[in-house]
Amino acid sequence: MTDRIEIFEQMLAADPENTMVMFGLAKEYEKLGRYADVIRILEDYLSKADDEGNAYGVLANAYLQSGNREQARATYKKGIDVSMAHGHPSMASEYRMTLDDLSEPPA
Repeated sequence: MTDRIEIFEQMLAADPENTMVMFGLAKEYEKLGRYADVIRILEDYLSKADDEGNAYGVLANAYLQSGNREQARATYKKGIDVSMAHGHPSMASEYRMTLDDLSEPPA
């Protein structure tokens, strides 16, 4: 797994604006539970890319896993809007269900 991360990191170093590489690297970090890295990469990615919604779910989950419940909620809300704007109602619905679960007090 670290070989894949190293390859993505090298590719990103060679082309820091390559949003496809950013997203791929974030997904590799996610697999390893490196949520701070996921957040760092996806925040940069979303500042540069016209994402259709998927990155918002990954980012929201990273915030949630990092203990930042409020930022996770805000990110899911943004993901719902973006998903709907890009014609992905099932993704928006999935985010709404997750958001509803987050509205309940933690156990």
